[in-house]
Amino acid sequence: MQNGTVYGGTQQLHPRLVRERNFSTVGLGRRGLNPQEVRHFLHRVSLELAALRQDVARLSDENTRLKRALRDWQSAQARRRTP
Repeated sequence: MQNGTVYGGTQQLHPRLVRERNFSTVGLGRRGLNPQEVRHFLHRVSLELAALRQDVARLSDENTRLKRALRDWQSAQARRRTP
């Protein structure tokens, strides 16, 4: 998982990978994490979260449409049974 290889776009991001992500430390006597690795990781997380939000919105719309269609079908069936 070092050097951001897992997050290069080839493997889907999972919560476990986010929790366990380790960044390399900055060398040359400086303290902290490699800013480029952190930015790359955060960019990857934001892209996947945006895609998930779009999927949730699309599925919510589809769910509403299907519920409406089912309700209309049930109403039509009830009208047909009533003499």
